[in-house]
Amino acid sequence: MSENCTHNCSSCGENCSSRKEPQSLLVPQNSLSSIKKVIGVVSGKGGVGKSLVTSLMAAGMQKEGFRSAILDADITGPSIPKLFGIHDKASGNEYGILPVVSSKGTKLMSINLLLENDTDPVVWRGPVIGGTVKQFWTDVIWEDIDCMFVDMPPGTGDVPLTVFQSLPVDGIIIVTSPQELVSMIVEKAVKMAKLMNIPILGIVENMSYIECPDCKKKISVFGESKIDETSKTFGIDALGQIPIKSDIAALCDAGRVEEIDASEWLGKAIEKVKEVVNA
Repeated sequence: MSENCTHNCSSCGENCSSRKEPQSLLVPQNSLSSIKKVIGVVSGKGGVGKSLVTSLMAAGMQKEGFRSAILDADITGPSIPKLFGIHDKASGNEYGILPVVSSKGTKLMSINLLLENDTDPVVWRGPVIGGTVKQFWTDVIWEDIDCMFVDMPPGTGDVPLTVFQSLPVDGIIIVTSPQELVSMIVEKAVKMAKLMNIPILGIVENMSYIECPDCKKKISVFGESKIDETSKTFGIDALGQIPIKSDIAALCDAGRVEEIDASEWLGKAIEKVKEVVNA
């Protein structure tokens, strides 16, 4: 050990016997799983449509011929099974938990697939919630997956930190909406991703506008779009804008999110994820 040792190996170039390398916090996936890429879908606040974007992206990748999956990390507010019309419960065997497969082939795991009743509340403290998210990675037999989307809870708390540290996240998509407040909150998600050295693939704006059924004029219900401004401010790609449409809401409520053709709004986002998968 050097006489001038500060006990901070990360800032020291000496190769001494006391040197301690930083330990990885990544947890191993199930031995029967082979997951090629992991994409997080995040936002600094709730109610902006992370689950919708996650579902549309997974369904879009499935339509493109990729094997997609969704890990629903929003333990206290799960909505993925509802969007896909899944009512069956997850099963398991001696090797782990088996994900539920949607009608179009997307594999899903959510806490609601394990609860006796979908409306049962999950009243757990942070460590238990974080442990459950890790179990969805280690104990679920996902088998061969090209792209797994992780639907995050809002904010920058326990679960996003657990996902960023425990899973090999290859990039994130940030979801926002046009309100000025949400644009401000985006900065928190951007800064957290940079702090954790997670690549930001781009930003998607939900509830961007409503289209007049008669003249087709786009009406900015929540104010003018901020996606280009936000993209320029943080140096990240604008990947798409999703409008407010009654048929989107109706299909989601009916559990038929896979029937929504989002290529017009999320085509660029899907191409971006395909680049990551094929890299």
